Amino acid sequence: MLAAMSDSAPSPRSTGALPVPSGGDACPGTLRLHRADDGALARVRLPGGVLTTAQAEALLAAAGRFGDGELHLTSRGNVQLRGLGPGCGAELAGALGRAGLLPSDAHERVRNIVASPLSGLDGRGLPDIRSWLTGLDAALCGSEHATGLSGRFLFALDDGRGDVDALGADVALIADGGSALLRVGSDDAVFRVPAADAPRAALLAAEAFLGPARESGAWRVKDLPDGARAALPGEVARRVGPVGPAVHRARPPAAHPPAPGPVSGPHGLTALCAGVPLGRLAPAQWRLLTDVARRGSGELRLTPWRGVVLPGLAEADAAEALRTLAGAGLITGPDSPWTGVGACIGHPGCAKSLADVRAEAGAAVGPLGRLPVYWSGCERRCGHPHGEWIDVVATGDGHRISHVRGDGREAPVTVRDDPAALAAAVAAARA
Repeated sequence: MLAAMSDSAPSPRSTGALPVPSGGDACPGTLRLHRADDGALARVRLPGGVLTTAQAEALLAAAGRFGDGELHLTSRGNVQLRGLGPGCGAELAGALGRAGLLPSDAHERVRNIVASPLSGLDGRGLPDIRSWLTGLDAALCGSEHATGLSGRFLFALDDGRGDVDALGADVALIADGGSALLRVGSDDAVFRVPAADAPRAALLAAEAFLGPARESGAWRVKDLPDGARAALPGEVARRVGPVGPAVHRARPPAAHPPAPGPVSGPHGLTALCAGVPLGRLAPAQWRLLTDVARRGSGELRLTPWRGVVLPGLAEADAAEALRTLAGAGLITGPDSPWTGVGACIGHPGCAKSLADVRAEAGAAVGPLGRLPVYWSGCERRCGHPHGEWIDVVATGDGHRISHVRGDGREAPVTVRDDPAALAAAVAAARA
């Protein structure tokens, strides 16, 4: 049974799990709320971003009862509730637990799984990885050792199109014909495992990471010392065993989210893809998305690009719903000026932010740019994208704009406090 929790960190169960690294993993969850300038924050993990309409209604009710009423999408397909009042932790946990959103209090912050959001929906003939998603989540929640993972550790389940494999997960499964490729960290060498064994292999890979993580204090594979990181694939192969010989498969340099609009799929059904400007959904917008989902398969899939996929609609229903979603301010086509625009929460929600970057991003929205742009209120760049993008960071001297390509970036340009000049510089960089 789910234990009722306060706003403070929960008391861990006696699980026999490996000790977590020292230093305090402050990554927020639902049972461990984060104090922000606009109130407490809860991050609700949704493996694969998948929600039933009943769960979506429960999240909306919780946002209205305990928080600011809005639902904030994250770069991992999760939902954040903001503006939470003091002392609401136990009631919030109880409400979300009854909706099936907290299957294990000991694992709630480690259920970080992104999955290809169009898997099984677009008729491309790629494998449907839903069984991997449910299998990995169940295996994760059943593992005592997995409670030692940090709230930042990430799994990716890719159906072969390369979308979520590009997101820099710690452990990735990539569908490849009738089998799965297992990637650990950013290593281009991957192991081939039977498709049916893929969730178990991913869990064993994560558990193998915990040994060197405990010794080094690393939260993620990329944080391990060079020697430990180089030795990890071999330890994973030993634990998973027997695996095929390692093969080379480079991780895609950039992720390509589902294009906004309708997607034709099997059985004459259509999925709708909608982007959410700055990942922020008002109650009416969330309610509308839930209503559309109810007319389809009864499911919402939140994407790591702060969007929503609504599967299983008849073609006529999809066309009508698309017009309704566009009228509600959502991104429903590739020509929206909001396409590719993102921002952290900024001021006044975050005490570390030096600017109201969401308002600045909105003021600078103009012609559609070739490259995505992400506005950050400080050097932490919370929630920034991967691959190639335009990085706009508020500083004490104004805003620094740079072009990021993978791990490198071009020389930055600094724009002082001039909104018109800032918008022009960002537009030029995106072009």
